[in-house]
Amino acid sequence: MFYITPDLKSVKDMFKKLYLVLVLGATLACSAKPAKHVNVDGSNNIQPDEKQAIVCKTIATLISKYNYKKVELNDSISSIVYNRYLKMMDESHNYFLASDITDFDKYKTVLDDDVKNGNLSDVFYIFNVYQKRYIDRIKYSLTQLDNDFDFSKNDNFTYNRESLPFVSSETEMNKIWSERVKYDMLNLKLAGTDAAKNKQTLKKRYESLLAQANKLNNQDVFQLFMDAFTEAIDPHTNYFNPANAANFNIEMSRQLEGIGAGLNTENEFIIIKSLTAGGPAEKSKQVNVDDRIVGVAQGADGEFQNVVGWRVENAIALIRGKKGTTVRLELLPKGLSVGSKPKVVELVREKIILKDESAKKEIRTYNENGKTVKIGVISVPAFYLDFNDYKSGNPNYKSTTHDVKLLIDSLKLEGVDGIVMDMRQNGGGSLLEAVDLTGLFIKTGPVVQVRNPNGEVEVDKDEDPSVAYAGPLAILVDRFSASATEIFSGAIQDYGRGIILGSQTYGKGSVQNAIDLDRVIPPSILERAAALVGKDKVTKTTTTGSQSVFGQLNLTIAKFYRITGNSTQHKGVTPDIAFPSVIPLDKYGEDTEPSAMPFDVIEKSAYTKVGDFNAILPQLKKLHDQRMETSPNYKYMLEDIADIKKHQTEKSVTLNEQKLKEQRDQDEKKAFEENNLRRVAMGLPVLKKGQTRPRNEDLDFLKREAGQILTDYISLDNKFTNTTPALRN
Repeated sequence: MFYITPDLKSVKDMFKKLYLVLVLGATLACSAKPAKHVNVDGSNNIQPDEKQAIVCKTIATLISKYNYKKVELNDSISSIVYNRYLKMMDESHNYFLASDITDFDKYKTVLDDDVKNGNLSDVFYIFNVYQKRYIDRIKYSLTQLDNDFDFSKNDNFTYNRESLPFVSSETEMNKIWSERVKYDMLNLKLAGTDAAKNKQTLKKRYESLLAQANKLNNQDVFQLFMDAFTEAIDPHTNYFNPANAANFNIEMSRQLEGIGAGLNTENEFIIIKSLTAGGPAEKSKQVNVDDRIVGVAQGADGEFQNVVGWRVENAIALIRGKKGTTVRLELLPKGLSVGSKPKVVELVREKIILKDESAKKEIRTYNENGKTVKIGVISVPAFYLDFNDYKSGNPNYKSTTHDVKLLIDSLKLEGVDGIVMDMRQNGGGSLLEAVDLTGLFIKTGPVVQVRNPNGEVEVDKDEDPSVAYAGPLAILVDRFSASATEIFSGAIQDYGRGIILGSQTYGKGSVQNAIDLDRVIPPSILERAAALVGKDKVTKTTTTGSQSVFGQLNLTIAKFYRITGNSTQHKGVTPDIAFPSVIPLDKYGEDTEPSAMPFDVIEKSAYTKVGDFNAILPQLKKLHDQRMETSPNYKYMLEDIADIKKHQTEKSVTLNEQKLKEQRDQDEKKAFEENNLRRVAMGLPVLKKGQTRPRNEDLDFLKREAGQILTDYISLDNKFTNTTPALRN
């Protein structure tokens, strides 16, 4: 099964930020007993285990033999991995000392040998130094809370030190962190709270960071290093530890098996933050938002495990499970004191459909020369597929194409005149779904070409002659539209089936295969690793109710091309009508990734265009440009883009209270006034100071403009009749 893996750029950035502050509880999990001991200074000396050594060697072999780029693991790659690893931990040079880097440099050219041999001692040594430095910094910050800071001085805090050298002494480091604490304190002071309360707030914040740091385990370190290693090969070859693999598959299928509750942590408690409508927890009427989970037991008579102080993903691993099985929870309702007796709720797990993360529809109306035009908008967040149901032959398997087909049928019944497919922020997903979704809008024909490392090209075609929708169509994309989205939007553009609107897409033109490492590693080794984990420690968390021992490797095995022969690699899909990009093109995209593959071209497929917008596009662009010339929203969007570029160059902030307050007051006033001007421009009432914006209120200017462009097309279509037969199929 081929996957076009989602472009996880934004998610990875979030992960890296979490790593930087060592708050990994919401993203990473460990199915094995943490391998660490506590040093005399209180820091954790985290050690790798045999299971990780096996995974490391296996992945090194798979990458060397089967990765599309055929990269040799050598000293050059080792140096790239080394630099990535350090950057992931300390990008802004706030923790390591220059002497640490000098010490680490001996590992720069040996990490390639380490991964091939499964030797993780060097990697863990570097991380343990990092964690010690981190804990030292937080402890030092706690000692600064009783200082009387002078906010009248014209000091600055440099928060982005990436271009500066690592500091050479602890004295210099203390100065940086004193400034950081001062900045934290100034932020709270400007919020209007008193000094005593601010000190308590920061004390709790820093102590929480220390607590999170002490919950780190060897899976966290291993995942971090494997990210550095695999992304040095190419940006989309990724290793997922067992828990992350389960989460990846939930993302791909948009469903899971569990109780239907969203969890988070708060003051050492696992808190229920949301309930899925129709899920076991909601249907029981005994589980409520803000309930605290203090214990979890399996089955009707299993022993309760106390989960107070647990990382949230470890608690989730206990609560998720196979459909039809029973889980019991000990709950403390909101308002009940900690010492109270918890209530016990018994729930039977079910399959939970993640509707909020699936395709959705809406209808927008436009007035065109006195006529009302109805435009349906279908928002598609990803190309998801329940592969297990699909493989088992279930005709009702959950997928993007099935969901969109139902939405199209509904929109047609409601009499829409055109459809906009909103594919912004859609990082991709299943290759099969990209082909099938395209098939909803064309009769038959090739959709994408896939070339393997041997140069062999396979053409994936839509062979279903039925067309779900043959009317006017536009596709809205942005810089984070990637991979499968680029296959779909590229095919729609190449066939002349629809108009592409938005900004240049991400440029991910590679194919990944999801490899369950349990199926690759010999059974004898698997059994030994399972024994190392311990049967009582292996928690079942995937959608099928089972979790792998070794995790999953998403390996780049092929490159895809449009039916024109052009790769989307680096260049992405260029819209027919371009919108300015709020997402910085020079910061995000395949062409910003050092290890990305280049753009190239192969022979085109044999296909017949079904439409041609060349005659009508100049008029559509003219109408669009005329609107933008007088559009306040367009003006504010350009100002937002300019502000983003300006802030990207900023690396420090003033610690002078008056200056910072004036700056923020000006920014707040400008934002408030511009927000109301935007609202007026979109026909919405202005808000008063302190008034909360109504829920579900739509201020999406670009989506509105996309619908207007399609409305223009519908109005002009009779003047450009050469496009009509094609679009109507």
